Amino acid sequence: MFISFEGLDFSGKSTQLRLLRQYLENKNRKVKLIREPGGTIISEKIRDLLLDKKNDNMCDETELLLFAASRAQLIKEVIVPNLENGYLVLSDRFHHSSLAYQGYGRGISVEFIENLMEFVVKDAKPDVTFFIDIPVEEINKRKSLSLFERGGADRIELSRDNFYIKVRNGYLKLFDNDDSIVIIDGLKPIEEIHSEIVDKLNEFGI
Repeated sequence: MFISFEGLDFSGKSTQLRLLRQYLENKNRKVKLIREPGGTIISEKIRDLLLDKKNDNMCDETELLLFAASRAQLIKEVIVPNLENGYLVLSDRFHHSSLAYQGYGRGISVEFIENLMEFVVKDAKPDVTFFIDIPVEEINKRKSLSLFERGGADRIELSRDNFYIKVRNGYLKLFDNDDSIVIIDGLKPIEEIHSEIVDKLNEFGI
């Protein structure tokens, strides 16, 4: 089973991924945790290019295509082989991020990105996606503490509120009436969110 997590930056999705991995491993399930962009030698190099704030002159089209290139390598090298070997693959972001961030956020044609993702992703689409939803105002509350711990923001995290508003609205539009998407209130306590995720996965027999 392929499970992806989506959300705005600082939504807490990475925390939920770690909790879910621990939960599944405690049940003796084989789990592969990956992140986007990244996950392979090539994809990690692309990640460095994408997130380096020195690359502030990167155009939106380059950003989109670099994400797509990183994803293509990750699918072929990690996702498909692990699924074929019976692993549960947990991904910190996947193709919905391109539609929300580069489509609705940057203003690139959503139809073009959908076609590009069909070319890149093919059949390697998540069986279920958890969207940890937080209001944009919450980003700023969480950002200061997180960036202090990590030593600064990356290139995308430096984006302004109006960008994140468009991204969040894009996510909600993408996920409207999609049965494979589970929208979770990211303002709930961490353990309550984790329990909600586990309950949903139990419906799939996980």
